[in-house]
Amino acid sequence: MEEEKINLRLDMDIQKLEAERLRKGKAKAEVDLDSLKTDYKKLRSSMRTAGLGKTSEQWREEIQEEKNKADR
Repeated sequence: MEEEKINLRLDMDIQKLEAERLRKGKAKAEVDLDSLKTDYKKLRSSMRTAGLGKTSEQWREEIQEEKNKADR
């Protein structure tokens, strides 16, 4: 009976440690995700500023406008 109690306590301790490890991992993953989101927003902003975030249609229109200017 005493051995069972010891085993149950050990199992409980192991479960607590595993739960804590998972909580810490989840918290780290959330921090990493927030960091990635921030980096993505900065990248998109930089692309827009540099004019790299245009669609193919927008590029075609811009090229056509430049051609029209050159023809004038």
